[in-house]
Amino acid sequence: MPESPEVQVLAEELGARLNGRALIDVEILEFRTVKTRARPPAGVVGERVTDCIRHGKLIDLVFGAQHLVVSLGRHGWARWAGADELVADAPPALVALTFDDGSTLELTDAGSWVSLGLWVVDDSAEVSAVAKLGPDPADAAFSRAEFDEAVVGRRKQVKAVLQDQESLAGIGNAYSDEILFVARLSPVAHAAALTADELDALFTATVGVITDAITAGRGVPIARLKEAKVAAMLVHGRAGEPCPDGDDTIRDFTFASTTAQYCPAGQTRGELLPLK
Repeated sequence: MPESPEVQVLAEELGARLNGRALIDVEILEFRTVKTRARPPAGVVGERVTDCIRHGKLIDLVFGAQHLVVSLGRHGWARWAGADELVADAPPALVALTFDDGSTLELTDAGSWVSLGLWVVDDSAEVSAVAKLGPDPADAAFSRAEFDEAVVGRRKQVKAVLQDQESLAGIGNAYSDEILFVARLSPVAHAAALTADELDALFTATVGVITDAITAGRGVPIARLKEAKVAAMLVHGRAGEPCPDGDDTIRDFTFASTTAQYCPAGQTRGELLPLK
Protein backbone atom coordinates (compact mmCIF):
# COMPACT_ATOMS: atom_id res chain seq x y z
CA MET A 1 0.00 0.00 0.00
CA PRO A 2 1.41 3.45 -0.88
CA GLU A 3 2.14 5.48 2.26
CA SER A 4 2.96 9.14 2.85
CA PRO A 5 6.68 9.09 1.90
CA GLU A 6 6.22 7.73 -1.61
CA VAL A 7 2.94 9.60 -2.13
CA GLN A 8 4.70 12.85 -1.13
CA VAL A 9 7.46 12.20 -3.68
CA LEU A 10 4.81 11.41 -6.30
CA ALA A 11 2.95 14.65 -5.52
CA GLU A 12 6.16 16.65 -5.81
CA GLU A 13 6.98 15.15 -9.20
CA LEU A 14 3.46 15.68 -10.52
CA GLY A 15 3.49 19.27 -9.32
CA ALA A 16 6.86 20.00 -10.89
CA ARG A 17 5.92 18.43 -14.20
CA LEU A 18 2.26 19.34 -14.56
CA ASN A 19 1.84 22.81 -13.04
CA GLY A 20 0.53 25.07 -15.79
CA ARG A 21 -0.30 22.17 -18.09
CA ALA A 22 -3.80 21.77 -19.48
CA LEU A 23 -5.62 18.45 -19.29
CA ILE A 24 -6.70 17.60 -22.84
CA ASP A 25 -8.08 14.08 -22.47
CA VAL A 26 -9.28 11.61 -19.84
CA GLU A 27 -9.68 7.92 -20.55
CA ILE A 28 -11.52 5.89 -17.93
CA LEU A 29 -10.72 2.22 -18.51
CA GLU A 30 -12.41 1.05 -15.30
CA PHE A 31 -15.66 2.86 -14.47
CA ARG A 32 -15.57 1.76 -10.82
CA THR A 33 -12.68 4.16 -10.18
CA VAL A 34 -14.99 7.18 -10.56
CA LYS A 35 -16.64 8.01 -7.23
CA THR A 36 -18.39 11.25 -8.27
CA ARG A 37 -20.60 10.00 -11.09
CA ALA A 38 -22.32 13.38 -11.45
CA ARG A 39 -18.91 15.02 -11.88
CA PRO A 40 -16.71 12.68 -13.94
CA PRO A 41 -13.03 13.54 -14.46
CA ALA A 42 -13.84 14.47 -18.07
CA GLY A 43 -15.40 17.64 -16.65
CA VAL A 44 -11.91 18.93 -15.85
CA VAL A 45 -10.70 18.64 -19.47
CA GLY A 46 -9.47 22.02 -20.69
CA GLU A 47 -8.45 23.21 -17.23
CA ARG A 48 -4.84 23.79 -16.19
CA VAL A 49 -3.09 22.23 -13.21
CA THR A 50 -2.41 24.89 -10.58
CA ASP A 51 -1.08 22.67 -7.78
CA CYS A 52 -0.57 19.11 -6.63
CA ILE A 53 -1.04 18.38 -2.92
CA ARG A 54 -0.80 15.27 -0.80
CA HIS A 55 -3.42 14.56 1.86
CA GLY A 56 -2.26 11.54 3.86
CA LYS A 57 -2.10 8.78 1.25
CA LEU A 58 -4.22 10.69 -1.32
CA ILE A 59 -3.19 12.93 -4.22
CA ASP A 60 -5.02 16.18 -4.96
CA LEU A 61 -4.52 17.54 -8.49
CA VAL A 62 -5.80 21.10 -8.35
CA PHE A 63 -7.35 22.60 -11.50
CA GLY A 64 -8.12 26.16 -10.43
CA ALA A 65 -11.37 25.95 -8.47
CA GLN A 66 -11.72 22.19 -9.00
CA HIS A 67 -9.90 19.30 -7.38
CA LEU A 68 -9.28 15.87 -8.85
CA VAL A 69 -8.63 13.80 -5.73
CA VAL A 70 -7.03 10.38 -6.23
CA SER A 71 -7.03 7.64 -3.63
CA LEU A 72 -4.37 5.08 -4.53
CA GLY A 73 -6.04 2.59 -2.22
CA ARG A 74 -4.26 -0.63 -1.40
CA HIS A 75 -2.53 -1.37 -4.71
CA GLY A 76 -2.78 1.81 -6.78
CA TRP A 77 0.07 3.81 -8.27
CA ALA A 78 0.98 6.12 -11.18
CA ARG A 79 3.35 6.01 -14.13
CA TRP A 80 4.18 8.06 -17.20
CA ALA A 81 3.01 6.28 -20.36
CA GLY A 82 5.88 5.48 -22.69
CA ALA A 83 8.50 6.97 -20.40
CA ASP A 84 8.65 4.42 -17.59
CA GLU A 85 10.04 1.00 -18.47
CA LEU A 86 7.37 -1.59 -17.73
CA VAL A 87 8.21 -4.82 -15.98
CA ALA A 88 6.69 -8.08 -17.19
CA ASP A 89 3.94 -8.11 -14.56
CA ALA A 90 3.17 -4.37 -14.69
CA PRO A 91 -0.36 -3.63 -13.44
CA PRO A 92 -2.98 -2.39 -15.88
CA ALA A 93 -3.78 1.28 -16.32
CA LEU A 94 -7.32 2.00 -15.16
CA VAL A 95 -7.24 5.75 -15.88
CA ALA A 96 -5.17 7.80 -18.33
CA LEU A 97 -4.80 11.60 -18.07
CA THR A 98 -3.25 13.31 -21.11
CA PHE A 99 -1.83 16.84 -20.94
CA ASP A 100 -1.01 19.48 -23.52
CA ASP A 101 2.72 18.70 -23.48
CA GLY A 102 1.94 15.23 -24.82
CA SER A 103 2.55 13.44 -21.52
CA THR A 104 0.06 10.87 -20.24
CA LEU A 105 -0.21 9.97 -16.59
CA GLU A 106 -1.55 6.46 -16.10
CA LEU A 107 -3.16 5.47 -12.82
CA THR A 108 -2.81 1.76 -12.14
CA ASP A 109 -4.10 -0.83 -9.71
CA ALA A 110 -2.29 -4.11 -9.06
CA GLY A 111 -4.96 -5.62 -6.82
CA SER A 112 -7.50 -8.33 -7.50
CA TRP A 113 -10.21 -5.80 -6.60
CA VAL A 114 -10.30 -2.13 -7.58
CA SER A 115 -9.13 0.15 -4.78
CA LEU A 116 -8.14 3.14 -6.94
CA GLY A 117 -10.67 5.97 -6.62
CA LEU A 118 -11.20 9.41 -8.20
CA TRP A 119 -13.36 12.33 -7.05
CA VAL A 120 -13.98 15.71 -8.71
CA VAL A 121 -14.92 18.23 -6.02
CA ASP A 122 -14.78 21.95 -5.26
CA ASP A 123 -13.00 21.33 -1.96
CA SER A 124 -10.83 18.31 -1.19
CA ALA A 125 -12.47 18.11 2.24
CA GLU A 126 -15.65 16.96 0.45
CA VAL A 127 -13.86 13.59 0.18
CA SER A 128 -14.46 11.92 3.53
CA ALA A 129 -11.06 10.21 3.53
CA VAL A 130 -9.46 13.66 3.39
CA ALA A 131 -11.82 15.36 5.83
CA LYS A 132 -11.19 12.75 8.54
CA LEU A 133 -7.39 12.82 8.40
CA GLY A 134 -5.45 13.46 11.57
CA PRO A 135 -2.21 15.48 11.80
CA ASP A 136 0.55 14.44 9.43
CA PRO A 137 4.02 13.51 10.77
CA ALA A 138 5.51 14.48 7.39
CA ASP A 139 4.31 18.06 7.84
CA ALA A 140 7.07 20.42 8.98
CA ALA A 141 4.57 21.94 11.40
CA PHE A 142 3.73 18.59 13.04
CA SER A 143 4.15 19.08 16.78
CA ARG A 144 4.74 17.00 19.86
CA ALA A 145 1.41 18.27 21.18
CA GLU A 146 -0.40 16.83 18.13
CA PHE A 147 1.43 13.55 18.56
CA ASP A 148 0.54 13.35 22.25
CA GLU A 149 -3.10 14.09 21.52
CA ALA A 150 -3.17 11.23 19.01
CA VAL A 151 -1.27 8.67 21.11
CA VAL A 152 -1.15 9.36 24.85
CA GLY A 153 -3.70 7.45 26.89
CA ARG A 154 -5.14 5.50 23.98
CA ARG A 155 -6.38 2.04 24.94
CA LYS A 156 -5.31 0.66 21.62
CA GLN A 157 -2.26 -1.22 20.38
CA VAL A 158 0.38 1.26 19.35
CA LYS A 159 0.71 -0.15 15.82
CA ALA A 160 -3.02 0.34 15.34
CA VAL A 161 -2.76 3.95 16.55
CA LEU A 162 0.04 4.66 14.07
CA GLN A 163 -2.05 3.24 11.22
CA ASP A 164 -5.29 4.98 12.18
CA GLN A 165 -5.64 7.73 9.57
CA GLU A 166 -7.89 9.78 11.84
CA SER A 167 -5.15 9.79 14.48
CA LEU A 168 -2.04 10.24 12.32
CA ALA A 169 -2.18 10.67 8.56
CA GLY A 170 -0.20 8.72 6.01
CA ILE A 171 1.27 5.77 7.93
CA GLY A 172 0.43 2.20 6.98
CA ASN A 173 1.60 -1.32 7.70
CA ALA A 174 5.14 -0.96 6.36
CA TYR A 175 6.21 2.30 7.98
CA SER A 176 4.52 1.47 11.28
CA ASP A 177 6.73 -1.65 11.42
CA GLU A 178 9.78 0.50 10.70
CA ILE A 179 8.86 3.14 13.27
CA LEU A 180 8.28 0.61 16.02
CA PHE A 181 11.55 -1.16 15.29
CA VAL A 182 13.49 2.12 15.47
CA ALA A 183 11.66 3.06 18.68
CA ARG A 184 12.31 -0.44 20.12
CA LEU A 185 8.65 -0.90 21.01
CA SER A 186 6.32 -3.85 20.83
CA PRO A 187 3.68 -3.37 18.13
CA VAL A 188 1.02 -4.84 20.41
CA ALA A 189 1.79 -2.68 23.45
CA HIS A 190 -1.11 -0.44 24.40
CA ALA A 191 -0.42 3.22 23.80
CA ALA A 192 -1.82 4.02 27.26
CA ALA A 193 0.91 1.87 28.85
CA LEU A 194 3.87 3.65 27.23
CA THR A 195 6.26 5.42 29.58
CA ALA A 196 7.48 8.97 29.05
CA ASP A 197 10.77 7.68 27.63
CA GLU A 198 8.94 5.31 25.29
CA LEU A 199 6.70 8.13 24.06
CA ASP A 200 9.79 10.25 23.41
CA ALA A 201 11.32 7.41 21.41
CA LEU A 202 8.11 6.84 19.46
CA PHE A 203 7.71 10.52 18.58
CA THR A 204 11.32 10.77 17.40
CA ALA A 205 11.05 7.57 15.37
CA THR A 206 7.72 8.55 13.81
CA VAL A 207 8.98 11.88 12.51
CA GLY A 208 12.44 10.58 11.65
CA VAL A 209 11.41 7.47 9.72
CA ILE A 210 8.80 9.31 7.66
CA THR A 211 10.89 12.39 6.84
CA ASP A 212 13.99 10.32 6.08
CA ALA A 213 11.99 8.13 3.70
CA ILE A 214 10.70 11.18 1.84
CA THR A 215 14.23 12.54 1.49
CA ALA A 216 15.51 9.18 0.25
CA GLY A 217 12.72 8.92 -2.35
CA ARG A 218 13.33 12.27 -4.00
CA GLY A 219 15.00 11.79 -7.35
CA VAL A 220 13.84 8.18 -7.71
CA PRO A 221 11.68 7.69 -10.84
CA ILE A 222 8.07 7.19 -9.76
CA ALA A 223 7.97 3.79 -11.47
CA ARG A 224 10.82 2.70 -9.15
CA LEU A 225 9.59 4.16 -5.87
CA LYS A 226 7.94 0.95 -4.69
CA GLU A 227 11.12 -0.99 -5.44
CA ALA A 228 13.20 1.61 -3.58
CA LYS A 229 10.82 1.50 -0.61
CA VAL A 230 11.09 -2.28 -0.33
CA ALA A 231 14.88 -2.15 -0.57
CA ALA A 232 15.12 0.43 2.21
CA MET A 233 12.98 -1.45 4.75
CA LEU A 234 14.83 -2.52 7.91
CA VAL A 235 12.30 -5.11 9.12
CA HIS A 236 9.10 -4.87 7.10
CA GLY A 237 8.86 -7.70 4.59
CA ARG A 238 12.10 -9.27 5.87
CA ALA A 239 10.89 -12.17 8.01
CA GLY A 240 13.59 -14.82 8.44
CA GLU A 241 16.45 -12.37 7.97
CA PRO A 242 18.73 -11.27 10.82
CA CYS A 243 17.56 -8.21 12.72
CA PRO A 244 19.53 -5.12 11.67
CA ASP A 245 21.03 -4.87 15.16
CA GLY A 246 22.12 -8.52 14.94
CA ASP A 247 20.47 -9.72 18.15
CA ASP A 248 17.66 -11.89 16.72
CA THR A 249 15.76 -12.98 13.62
CA ILE A 250 12.97 -10.88 12.11
CA ARG A 251 9.59 -12.56 12.64
CA ASP A 252 6.13 -12.36 11.15
CA PHE A 253 3.03 -11.82 13.25
CA THR A 254 -0.63 -11.51 12.41
CA PHE A 255 -2.02 -8.02 12.78
CA ALA A 256 -5.64 -7.29 11.89
CA SER A 257 -6.12 -8.70 8.37
CA THR A 258 -2.47 -8.64 7.37
CA THR A 259 1.02 -9.79 8.35
CA ALA A 260 3.61 -7.52 9.92
CA GLN A 261 7.20 -7.89 11.08
CA TYR A 262 9.22 -7.20 14.24
CA CYS A 263 12.42 -8.19 16.06
CA PRO A 264 11.61 -10.12 19.28
CA ALA A 265 14.81 -9.38 21.20
CA GLY A 266 14.65 -5.66 20.60
CA GLN A 267 10.92 -5.06 20.71
CA THR A 268 9.10 -7.72 22.76
CA ARG A 269 11.83 -8.92 25.16
CA GLY A 270 12.01 -12.15 23.23
CA GLU A 271 8.29 -12.90 23.27
CA LEU A 272 6.99 -14.34 19.98
CA LEU A 273 3.78 -12.73 18.80
CA PRO A 274 0.94 -14.87 17.37
CA LEU A 275 1.09 -15.83 13.71
CA LYS A 276 -2.05 -17.38 12.23
